[in-house]
Amino acid sequence: MSYVLPKEFVTRMIDAGESKIFMSTRDTLIRAYMAGAILALSAAFAVTVAVQTGVPLVGALLFPVGFCLLYLLGFDLLTGVFTLVPLALIDRRPGVTMQGVLRNWGLVFAGNFAGALTVAVMMAIVCTYAFSQAPDAVGLKLGSIGQSRTVGYAEHGMAGMLTLFVRGVLCNWMVSTGVVGAMMSTSVPGKVIAMWMPVMLFFAMAFEHSVVNMFLFPAGLMLGGDFSIADYLVWNEIPTVLGNLVGGLAFVGLALYSTHARTATARVPQARAATATDTAVPRRA
Repeated sequence: MSYVLPKEFVTRMIDAGESKIFMSTRDTLIRAYMAGAILALSAAFAVTVAVQTGVPLVGALLFPVGFCLLYLLGFDLLTGVFTLVPLALIDRRPGVTMQGVLRNWGLVFAGNFAGALTVAVMMAIVCTYAFSQAPDAVGLKLGSIGQSRTVGYAEHGMAGMLTLFVRGVLCNWMVSTGVVGAMMSTSVPGKVIAMWMPVMLFFAMAFEHSVVNMFLFPAGLMLGGDFSIADYLVWNEIPTVLGNLVGGLAFVGLALYSTHARTATARVPQARAATATDTAVPRRA
């Protein structure tokens, strides 16, 4: 069967985290760049479909196509390495250090941002005919998303900041479940189905994904969104990154590791007490 048992795919999670720590800077950046670009294209696709149909759920149903493609191609998102890489440190793999974990996170963040920003510039060109006219309907939508999800949170003060953080937690709880989903099966259809479901959920519920936002907000700024770079960083990206870290590591990585890789001592089944009837020699009639 193509299904992989939890104890087996959790070992794969730890192995994957270890391999990413020792990956070269060149390969880490290339894989992160491509992941950010593909996910950004998928987000642009989802927004376009939602605008054309007037039904946001349709965009959410189709958004996971980019996520599935980038993981099948072996590329890396920040949200995924938040979950996988620390497991190699916790498991005390030889040569794995906190410095190595932070190095991986930093490189993946930089690569994801560069890839998402590249697509943001391209989409801004597409939506404005190379900045020669006002943004089209998709461009206007991209601008409004950036404004509502920065200034909109800021209007509520610390309550808005907490809401933003929690949405980041919930997002990577689902997205990292999708990352793990790719390890639950040995077949491509099985991997895609396992990845598709939680990623669709996060997008439909408008949770905050740090890499998707690396596309949405720069694109929004280029397309006339009424917010600043400081608004983007303080009232979205930084709290979202922290929320994504907590959601992926606590609710997916550590939860699976603690119960499948480092299980507690199993309870010994109590033997059925022997009764006098069980042990007595049968009486003769």
